Amino acid sequence: MMYLTFFFTFVLTIQLLFSLRQEKNAMVKRRLSMITDADAAARIIEEEEKKEMSAVERAFRSLWRRTKRRFERKSRAQNAGIELKLLQAGNPLGMGPFEYRMMQITSAAIMPFIGAFYSFILQADMGGMLIGGLSGFLIGLFLPSYYLNLKTRQRSKKGLRELPDFLDLLTVSLEAGLGFDAAMNKLVAKSEGVLAEEFRRCIEEIRFGKTRREALLGVRDRLLIDEVRVLINSILQAEKLGISMAQVLRVQSQEARERRKQRAEEAAMKAPIKMLFPLVLFIFPSLFIVLLGPALIQFMTTFAGE
Repeated sequence: MMYLTFFFTFVLTIQLLFSLRQEKNAMVKRRLSMITDADAAARIIEEEEKKEMSAVERAFRSLWRRTKRRFERKSRAQNAGIELKLLQAGNPLGMGPFEYRMMQITSAAIMPFIGAFYSFILQADMGGMLIGGLSGFLIGLFLPSYYLNLKTRQRSKKGLRELPDFLDLLTVSLEAGLGFDAAMNKLVAKSEGVLAEEFRRCIEEIRFGKTRREALLGVRDRLLIDEVRVLINSILQAEKLGISMAQVLRVQSQEARERRKQRAEEAAMKAPIKMLFPLVLFIFPSLFIVLLGPALIQFMTTFAGE
């Protein structure tokens, strides 16, 4: 019964997270369609007027929104730091600062029970269950931060792989006669990935009134990649000093490809060392058994017969 309770609790939690994400994406699509298409806007308004919500659902949504507004109003300074971390991680599961805090609280509340439950399964005494609960609390406390750091590292690695090709295409566009903004706009419209997403956001911020410097500095803050920081600083310096942007990007592209080649060579040099442990633990014992096993059996049979 305990296993079924734990399983259903885990499944319902995952279902809740995915349903919240789908609801948020559907709301964004509805708002965009209302802006771009008048017929779609009228149809959506009509559907929402016909839609009937239960009293429990209305009460739950009202309570959720009030709690969220109160949280955002009381902790704006902390929300800025959390929002930056979420942007660096690529907004996993469509979370905002409030959802991330709720995830932290839920994790810290659930994991001690899970730790104590597993200690109970292992037939531990009261002290063992207490240690299991404390360990679960510590894991639940640091698990959301670890998840964000993991997603940030994965996103940074993906952006680092995309950087040389992205710079090549941007340099070609500039050398073809386009301005920097037009070349970047053309590139993000035809590309997909981490860098395309960030520079698309940069273009949107420029359209909404930010200066190019502020938008590019935002890209530098959201991508924790040293090469991207060097690139943004070089672009800003070239713009300030009046240097040719295509020439600066050509140099940056060559350096990015050289660094990628060096990283590949470094990974190739580490491969033999990483292969040593599986060889010693798994491959060599099997070879010794196959090669020396028959000789050892024959040797033992011979001496046993004597």
